[in-house]
Amino acid sequence: MSAENQLRVIFITNDRKNKEKAIEEGIPAFTCEEYVKSLTANPELIDRLACLSEEGNEIDSGKIIFSEHLPLSKLQQGIKSGAYLQGTFRASRENYLEATVWVHGDTEDNKEIILQGLKNLNRAIHEDTVAVELLAKNQWVAPSSVVLLDEGQNEDDMEKEEERECILKTAVSEKMLKPTGRVVGIIRRNWRPYCGMLSKSGIKESRRHLFTPADKRIPRIRIETRQASTLEGQRIIVAIDGWPRNSRYPNGHFVKNLGEVGDKETETEVLLLEHDVPHQPFSQAVLSLLPKMPWSITEKDMKNREDLRHLCVCSVDPPGCTDIDDALHCRELENGNLEVGVHIADVSYFIRPGNALDQESARRGTTVYLCEKRIDMVPELLSSNLCSLRSNVDRLAFSCIWEMNHNAEILKTRFTKSVINSKASLTYAEAQMRIDSSTMNDSITTSLRGLNKLAKILKKGRIENGALTLSSPEVRFHMDSETHDPIDLQTKELRETNSMVEEFMLLANISVAKKIHEEFSEHALLRKHPAPPPSNYEILVKAAKSKNLEIKTDTAKALADSLDRADSLTFPYLNTLLRILATRCMMQAVYFCSGMDTDFHHYGLASPIYTHFTSPIRRYADIIVHRLLAVAVGADCTYPELTDKHKLAELCKNLNFRHKMAQYAQRASVAFHTQLFFKSKGIVSEEAYILFVRKNALVVLIPKYGLEGTVFFEEKDKPKPRLTYDDEIPSLKIEDTVFHIFDKVKVKIMLDSSNLQHQKIRMSLVEPQIPGISVPTDTSNMDISEPETKKKKLQK
Repeated sequence: MSAENQLRVIFITNDRKNKEKAIEEGIPAFTCEEYVKSLTANPELIDRLACLSEEGNEIDSGKIIFSEHLPLSKLQQGIKSGAYLQGTFRASRENYLEATVWVHGDTEDNKEIILQGLKNLNRAIHEDTVAVELLAKNQWVAPSSVVLLDEGQNEDDMEKEEERECILKTAVSEKMLKPTGRVVGIIRRNWRPYCGMLSKSGIKESRRHLFTPADKRIPRIRIETRQASTLEGQRIIVAIDGWPRNSRYPNGHFVKNLGEVGDKETETEVLLLEHDVPHQPFSQAVLSLLPKMPWSITEKDMKNREDLRHLCVCSVDPPGCTDIDDALHCRELENGNLEVGVHIADVSYFIRPGNALDQESARRGTTVYLCEKRIDMVPELLSSNLCSLRSNVDRLAFSCIWEMNHNAEILKTRFTKSVINSKASLTYAEAQMRIDSSTMNDSITTSLRGLNKLAKILKKGRIENGALTLSSPEVRFHMDSETHDPIDLQTKELRETNSMVEEFMLLANISVAKKIHEEFSEHALLRKHPAPPPSNYEILVKAAKSKNLEIKTDTAKALADSLDRADSLTFPYLNTLLRILATRCMMQAVYFCSGMDTDFHHYGLASPIYTHFTSPIRRYADIIVHRLLAVAVGADCTYPELTDKHKLAELCKNLNFRHKMAQYAQRASVAFHTQLFFKSKGIVSEEAYILFVRKNALVVLIPKYGLEGTVFFEEKDKPKPRLTYDDEIPSLKIEDTVFHIFDKVKVKIMLDSSNLQHQKIRMSLVEPQIPGISVPTDTSNMDISEPETKKKKLQK
């Protein structure tokens, strides 16, 4: 090999001693930063360098803002001795100067510790595991009801911060005070790459800029970049590198540009990344495990299966549904009783334990439904074809079949793997039309009528038992077929048939839960819904009281009954509002392993035991339940992980996380599409009801759009009104007008694009009229500034 073709070896290290040694031995050595800066052809790489702050250099700038984090060894000693508590740091979305720490381990009196003020938050970031020191009781505070967003441009103006911290401290009654603490150290950082936007520095030619994350719980991050002008108006990803004691914000570096803000594709990508939704295309390893087409049921598949193709089975789903998990049948038996079957897609036949397809489905945990997109848990060949119980094709199912009398009392239950052939895939509306029709009497319609009659009896029984009927304003968008922009927005209409399907799904889930728990008392995967602590209900009870209604909350039955009684002839929507507010008081339902818990009760359904069996195409929990049930009825064999309660508990933890994130991603998608809708609609005025009162704002719900928003009364550059907040009633007095929860108001809704990152629906009060506060209904003189870049785009 000629000398000029010889490879030149260089050594890259950030370890000073290693570098010195290498140079001594004649090996060219560079730090990562030196090497990247020498690549003059690729200047943009410099932006991606982690910002390394040498702990020792922090003191140079003189002003120390935060106290030092204690070393891990000291923290562990302190936690052992009880001087410190360990927990998860949860930043507030509404107030950047406040956070809570959820203490690990069940010390009932200190379940949640409140932190207020930058110095007490001491550089902890949302979801970090931290060590907290409790403050003396005379320093305890109450959660503030102020909405404070970090919008300052001057990053080091600490006096302003201290001024804002004073707003938090208001006179409150003794019983409102909560255990209060400060962060003394970080046990484990839980940083991830963050999506957001660059807030370009006002200083010309500056390389140092602030990055504002999309997630309001994450502080702004200081980054260095030479491409600020190209990144302005783009959604970008930034990683945090560290947070020195002398810096108001953490330091980080640029990772990736996602695309233009407001662009539908970009915003969907942001939404999926921010909620940690796995959405990459399925890998070759996963796809290689799918059945080869054309696929058909073989003789071997029929082993351990019943042939139920002769039954008049049909499915009832929302319009456009392609992943049909469930189908039903009902027929009269010779003995005069009824046979009812719930048939669920046999997904576990296609997904075998431990292979790549199984691992990927377990990782995803759930299908995520956005407004115009579905992120499948399993590949489309299964979700929309081979597992989907479409009509007029043979499909494999897992059937739960009951013999019932005409009072919907269960006489016998059996479970079997089966083959079915659905006779019709109906929408809720089509099924309802058949039930109500006076001329249709075919076997499908007769089956539906039988099911509907039984479902009504089942529902009545559940409600008498104390099951809750809660409410949440769900919205549905009507899309323009060409632009795919929302052109209309309305709340979803629920029909009797929605309830019919739901009753049998609940019944199947309860029947299966009992069966798998009988067989596997230590490792059944179940779902529970804990009863909320009484304090959760305070807001509901107070709100009802302000409208002269009494809500009892000692049991689910008492709550259900008092909600049924809470009616007002002059205010028919009040009952729905109470149910919406009651939903907000609830705890989250969770998956758990029966051998790791003693409380199985499902509060909302008033059932002593419950699981998920009916949606295996879109929920991984149901696949595990199918596997347990299959072993219980001798239709499939077991495997080690299925009977390992610790593995199952780990799995439940991931499933609970994925389900929560899917829910948040769905809400974010609705919020984004709502913004698109109001962007094209312009400014509208609508009736609204107050859901919550805050110290400086009202949170309202607009029934027409199922939309929630906040009306602020302390705005920058506007005269501040006289505000009196009473937490006991609760009420907010603005000048001389008093507002209570559930009061009817009229608000103006418009899209505020002045902050591109957080474009938001902005609401202002129209009625009741308060001089200087309320805005006129006439919208001609309104100006919500829209950045130049946006205007140019619109002109195109």
